[in-house]
Amino acid sequence: MNRRKIYLLLISGVIMALFCIGLYLLPPVHSRIVWRLASLQTKIHYFLNPPDQVSFSPVQEEISLATESRPQISIITPSATFAPTETTTPIISPTITLTPTAIPASVKLTGVVHEYQSFNNCGPASLSILLSYWGWEGDQRTTKAFLRPNEDDANVMPEEMLAFVEQQTQLSGILRTGGNLDLIKRLIAAGFPVLIEMGHHPPKDWWMGHYVVVNGYDDAWSALITQDPLIMADFPIPYHDLNTRWWRDFNFVYLVVFPPERVHEVASILADDYDPLLNLQRTLQKTEAELPLLTERDLFFGLLNQAETLHRLGRNDEAATAFDQAFAHYNTLDEEQRPWRVLWYRVDAYQAYYTTGRYQTVIDLVNTTLSMLNKRSLEESHYWRGMAYEALGEFDKARFDYEIALQLRPTYHEVLDALSRLN
Repeated sequence: MNRRKIYLLLISGVIMALFCIGLYLLPPVHSRIVWRLASLQTKIHYFLNPPDQVSFSPVQEEISLATESRPQISIITPSATFAPTETTTPIISPTITLTPTAIPASVKLTGVVHEYQSFNNCGPASLSILLSYWGWEGDQRTTKAFLRPNEDDANVMPEEMLAFVEQQTQLSGILRTGGNLDLIKRLIAAGFPVLIEMGHHPPKDWWMGHYVVVNGYDDAWSALITQDPLIMADFPIPYHDLNTRWWRDFNFVYLVVFPPERVHEVASILADDYDPLLNLQRTLQKTEAELPLLTERDLFFGLLNQAETLHRLGRNDEAATAFDQAFAHYNTLDEEQRPWRVLWYRVDAYQAYYTTGRYQTVIDLVNTTLSMLNKRSLEESHYWRGMAYEALGEFDKARFDYEIALQLRPTYHEVLDALSRLN
């Protein structure tokens, strides 16, 4: 082959490569290919590093009474976001009706605009669906810009969604735990769709967290009508599945959004659960009542719910012990039952251990969680490991984690405060 032909082949190869790169970067093409590449990369990582074989093993530490190295800071707990703010949702005393008003056997709220989520964008898409009912103009790209500005951010917390509602819209929101089917039906019947977070176990994959918007129910079919951004519009969820498993995976959490002038209606429906403290107390009662009835993975989530609620009630020593029990039970589960992504979504364990001075336990839990990932994508984990390193006086390691957390969420105010403190 003469040089001319070799030269033409090289030029053709370069042109073809540039064409493929340009084609890949086109938004319509990129959005369809990027998740497949990411999925392939993840499957290879999981094949080489089976995450279901990893154990969570918090170890009791010798807690030092010395506080010289511990940063003197004010910690903002996740439960703080459950309390209504003075500007958007003032605390009021709802009129509680002892005999609930009868509701229809079937209701479907119209005006909810379904969206299929882009890759790993379940949270922003679900929030956009929920807001569409109230005439909000935007879509999941708008919510994603606030909730997931970094594509690598693997999860959006319900508290972040509430912050979007309060800071980026003219609406108000209520975020509570310990929900039940009757409450959802009463909210729907009164004209309030509900966003819930629940477990999801798709075929050929492991357990993960997922959001859906409930905008209807039908007693004849014993099912809720949901807008699922992953599966389909008007996706039915049987009452039995909701009550007995998947919602428990996230402590029966729910988010209600409404115009501020309708706060009295929401408060009347929620009754005692409108008050944040009473809601936590009722959630704990509900959890502890069902614990004797639970087994296997459901018992793990029941113990986790108990620990989380104890922490949010400020009973941190009890919470740390309950988290120990939850993780000990997790390690007894068969590998196919282990919800190993759990600390991607539920980070109260980090804070409970941190608050009780078990800094190495925080570091070990974060290391275990991050070992299951093939890239940096959990800002909360990096933040709490940074906090533990800072408390132990390992400031360079703390700064490293804080900077990663800030890359993933540039508006992470606790991280900004931490970096300012270190600097």
